[in-house]
Amino acid sequence: MERHAPFQHQPVLLGEAVAALRIVADGVYVDGTFGRGGHTQAILETLGPRGRLFALDRDPQAARWAQARFGGDARFLFERCSFRHLLEVAEQYRIVGHVQGILLDIGVSSPQLDDPQRGFSFSTEGPLDMRMDPTNGMSAEQWLASCAQEEIARILRDFGEERYHRRIATAIVNARSEAPITTTLELARIIANAVPTREPGQHPATRSFQAIRIFINQELAELQAVLKQAVQVLAPAGRLVVISFHSLEDRLVKRFLRDQARGHTLPPELPATSNHWGATLQLIGRAMRPSDHEITANPRARSALMRVAERLP
Repeated sequence: MERHAPFQHQPVLLGEAVAALRIVADGVYVDGTFGRGGHTQAILETLGPRGRLFALDRDPQAARWAQARFGGDARFLFERCSFRHLLEVAEQYRIVGHVQGILLDIGVSSPQLDDPQRGFSFSTEGPLDMRMDPTNGMSAEQWLASCAQEEIARILRDFGEERYHRRIATAIVNARSEAPITTTLELARIIANAVPTREPGQHPATRSFQAIRIFINQELAELQAVLKQAVQVLAPAGRLVVISFHSLEDRLVKRFLRDQARGHTLPPELPATSNHWGATLQLIGRAMRPSDHEITANPRARSALMRVAERLP
C-alpha cells in the first residue's frame, strides 16, 4: 500500500512480500488489501503484458485512488469489496484454481489512521466512526451508545487484550449516561481516566481503540473467511503471503497455516504411506519481520510479521 497526499502510507515488507509471491510474468495475482496501491504497483512492475492483478478493498477512498492511479492499466482490475468476497470475485472472473499468488496486508492503513475524519486515531479529534467502509454498517459511536456494559467489556478483553476492560466499560457507560460520546478524543479521555497504570511508550487507549475497530469491522471473522477461500482460489504451487500487525491476527494466521499444512492425522494402524492426509498448504520459511532499517524509516512497521505458504497439488 502506498501513499496519497496528505495521508501517506508506506508499504510494509514490500520487497520481501513481492519476492515471496514468486511472480511469473503471465501469472494471475490478487492484492486483497489495496490500500493506496504500494504492493499493487510493485506487483505490476514485475508482471508482463499478459499478467493480471485483481485488487480488493472496501474503502471508497481506496477505490477512487485505484481508479486514478491504475485505471488505465489493462492488467489491473479493482473490486470495491472486503476480501471476504475473494471466492465470489474469483468465481465471477473464472480464476478459481488459477491464481499464482495472494497478498493480504491485514489491518488499518496509515491513510485511515492519519485522517481525523475516519475516527481511527485516539490522538486527533474526529468523529467516532472507525468503519473501513463509512457507507456501510454501524459506527463506533452508534455501537458505544447502545451496547450493554458487559458486551463492551467482552470486546475490549477479547479483541484488545485489555486488562482493565471492566473499568473502561463502566467508565464508558457512566459517561454516556451524562452525554453522548461522539468524538475520538472524548473516548480517549474516558479510557485514560479509567486506566490506573500506564504501559511505557503506549497510550492507555491503544488497546481499546484496537478492540473497537476490530469489532466494528469484523476483522478477525473476515480474516478467517479469506484464509479458507484463498486455499480454494490458489493454483497448485501458488503462494499465500499474509502480513499481520498484532498478536490476534498473527495467532489466527499461524494456526490456520499450521493446520492446513498438517492435514488430518490418520490412525497409525491404517495402511497409509503417511499418517497425515488432506494437507493443502506447505509452510515456506519462518515468519519474517521488518529490518531495523525499515523500522527506523517507518516506525509503524515495527509490529509487522509476514508468513508465507504454498498450495500443494
